[in-house]
Amino acid sequence: MAMNVRKGYRFQKYEAPEQSIFERLFDVFQELITHTSGDFDEAIDWLRELDKEYELTTEDYTIDDFIEELKQKGYIREEFENGGGDGEKGTDDGGGGNISITAKMERIIRQRALDQIFGKLKRSGSGNHKTGKSGQGDEHTGDFREYRYGDGLDNISMTESLKNAQINHGMGSFQLSEEDLVVEDTQYKAQMSTVLMIDISHSMILYGEDRITPAKKVAMALAELITTRYPKDTLDILVFGNDAWPIPIKDLPYLKVGPYHTNTVAGLQLAMDMLRRKRNTNKQIFMITDGKPSCLRMPDGTYYKNSVGLDDFIVEKCYNKAREARKLHIPITTFMIAQDPYLMQFIRHFTEANKGKAFFTGLKGLGEMIFEDYEANRKKRLK
Repeated sequence: MAMNVRKGYRFQKYEAPEQSIFERLFDVFQELITHTSGDFDEAIDWLRELDKEYELTTEDYTIDDFIEELKQKGYIREEFENGGGDGEKGTDDGGGGNISITAKMERIIRQRALDQIFGKLKRSGSGNHKTGKSGQGDEHTGDFREYRYGDGLDNISMTESLKNAQINHGMGSFQLSEEDLVVEDTQYKAQMSTVLMIDISHSMILYGEDRITPAKKVAMALAELITTRYPKDTLDILVFGNDAWPIPIKDLPYLKVGPYHTNTVAGLQLAMDMLRRKRNTNKQIFMITDGKPSCLRMPDGTYYKNSVGLDDFIVEKCYNKAREARKLHIPITTFMIAQDPYLMQFIRHFTEANKGKAFFTGLKGLGEMIFEDYEANRKKRLK
C-alpha cells in the first residue's frame, strides 16, 4: 500500500521491557490513533510500517492478531454498510466492514493524555477543593452542630436528634424539641467553569509542524482531569476557524484542522455565551492558538478575511471582546504556540485589555503549563 509522507512525525525505536507484544503494540497504537484523528485504517498502516522497520511482532503474533485482540477487548468495532452487526462477529477477510474505535478506547486515550502530560498528578477524592466556609453547602463534612433557625430540614440528622431526645427527656415519655435537633454540617465546594478554545485554522499544520495533536492531547487530558479530580467543575470545548462551534469531549480524538482562517472573535463570543449560562461564579477561558486573527463574520453573513499582517479592524474587534470578558469577570489565559514578535505583541495588548494572562510557549510543555495554570486559577479564584 502506498504511504503518503506526512511531515511532523518522528518515530523512534520503542523499547518496553517486560511487556507483552499486545501491550507494546497498544502503546504505539494509542499514539498513532491520536495523530490520525481516530482514523483506524491509517493508524494500522503506520503500525505495519513501523513493524517492518522495528520488528514489533513475531511469527506467532502478527498485526492481524493484534487487531483481533483489539476487537475482543472492546477497543474497536466493525461497522457494516448494511447496518448488520456491530463488529462482534466480524472477520479479517475483507468483508467490507469499516473499523472504528469505541467509547472505551476514547476513554483510554484521554487517560493516556492525562498521564503523559501530568503524570505526577495525585488522584484524590471527588470535588476536593474546599472554600473553608461551613454552612448550607452541598457536601457533608461528617460533623454535627445544634440546629439554628434557617437550617434546612433535609440537613437535620434524625439519628443524632433522636439520641439527644432520649438523653434529654428519658425513655418514659418521648418528646422531641427544637433543642434536641442536630444538623449535619456541610461545606461549600468550590466550582470552576472553564471553556477551552482550540484554534483549528490551517496554520496549525503549516511548515511541517503538527500543532493540532498536542492541542488535542491537552484538551483530552484537561477533560480527564476535571471529570475525575474536580467533577463539580465544568469544561466546555469549542473550536474556531472561520466560525466557532462547540464539540463534545468524546469527539476530541477525531479533531482535525481545516482550510480555515482564524476567527478569534467568534470563538471568544461563543465562549462568553457558554459561560453566561453557567451558575458558577468562577469562570475562565483558556485559548490555544498559533496564528493571528484573520477573519470576521459580518452581520450580512459574509466573511471579512485578511491574512496579511495584523488587520487593524480585526484586531480591534479582538480587543473589544477581551474588554467585554473582563467586565463579565472572565479572565482569558492565552497559550500562544508561535514566536513571531508581532503576534506576541498582539497577545500582550490583548491580555492587557482583559487583565488576563498569556504564555508564549512552543509545543513542548504546553500541557504542563495549562494544568499548572488551571490549578493556580482555582486556588486564586475560589478562596
